[in-house]
Amino acid sequence: MSRLPIIEPAHAQGAAADLLATVQKTLGVTPNMTKAMANSPAVLKGYLEFSGALATGELPATVRESIALAVAQENTCDYCLSAHTYIATNLAGLTTEQAESARRAQSADLTCDAALKLATSLVRTRGDVTDTDLKTAREAGLNDAEIAEVVAHVALNILTNYFNKAAAVDIDWPQVSHLS
Repeated sequence: MSRLPIIEPAHAQGAAADLLATVQKTLGVTPNMTKAMANSPAVLKGYLEFSGALATGELPATVRESIALAVAQENTCDYCLSAHTYIATNLAGLTTEQAESARRAQSADLTCDAALKLATSLVRTRGDVTDTDLKTAREAGLNDAEIAEVVAHVALNILTNYFNKAAAVDIDWPQVSHLS
């Protein structure tokens, strides 16, 4: 049971109501995470704007979702693993096998693999990556804009991982559990 109230769109008021309506219009559903974030419209707005801005970046949806899966696995966030497995395999074009590999920070695509290696290094070192980590990412084909976006996607996904774990948000996606 969620540790924060789930704000149902029908009962939301003011900015929370407007933001939840935007989520519903954009996604066709209103996930529990966004309903919990609506306790603070500032949090929900910040998440939506950050996520929206990154969606216009250079990294394709397949890489963005792969990063989300790798970060959720590192942080053992079953809510995000469930949500991003669904999104990756039903909307972003990853196969089930590719999604499973992403959770292990692996990809047959060299650019995606480099992004996943950098992302997991960022999580494990809390951002204190080495010059070698960045050199390896560049040698694998990531440009500076893509490296910056990997860092930003890690930060965005840490936000959602920590939020969902701290609030114990009820999973409303087909359940996926972290790998041991």
